[in-house]
Amino acid sequence: MAITTEHLVLEGGAGAVDCALDIPEGGLEAARGWALVLHPHPLFGGARDNKVVTTIARACAQQGLAALRPNFRGVGASAGEFDNGQGEAADMLGVVDQFRDRYPALAGGRFVLGGFSFGSAVASQVYAGCGPQSERGLDIAGLVLLGTAASRFSVASVPEDTLVVHGEQDDTVPLQSVMDWARPQGLPVTVIPGSGHFFHGNLVVVKRLVLAYLARVLG
Repeated sequence: MAITTEHLVLEGGAGAVDCALDIPEGGLEAARGWALVLHPHPLFGGARDNKVVTTIARACAQQGLAALRPNFRGVGASAGEFDNGQGEAADMLGVVDQFRDRYPALAGGRFVLGGFSFGSAVASQVYAGCGPQSERGLDIAGLVLLGTAASRFSVASVPEDTLVVHGEQDDTVPLQSVMDWARPQGLPVTVIPGSGHFFHGNLVVVKRLVLAYLARVLG
């Protein structure tokens, strides 16, 4: 049985949150947990079907996680308008709570957060709002940030074992800005030589990096 995708609707502060759920081989009953994977800037074509987002999500599914890909406010069938990351982060914290209530068996398994570009900034805020140091106090097995939008949005501090991947020739979010964000945290950054922001021609490399990381943190 291959990876399959289902559609579901959750609720955010502005109304409906339109989601796709990638289900690993064996179905939800066989999943070892779940992942929340967040897409790039909604005003510049970002959506849950972005190739980098689906690459992360399918790597998660290959590692036995059900991967949830929501559309942010104003994208697809999701209600509302772009809120510069603040409303989006609040929505995603609500999505975490609702998903855990709806799928208690998955909530009891491993949990991974991931994001690309704007989605990486939101993912960092979600980690701050539901991770082990927060009131929710969730155990988050891994955090995957690609093309981290450190020069454009507020990116929270993240754990030292976070996977941070950036393109050497990214002209949307300069590599230097990510290094400046990572340096005070002592956070390693994996750089793909010659790659731009969208990892064109390098998605196989991205998937290999994500799969190796997940294999390590999930055990």
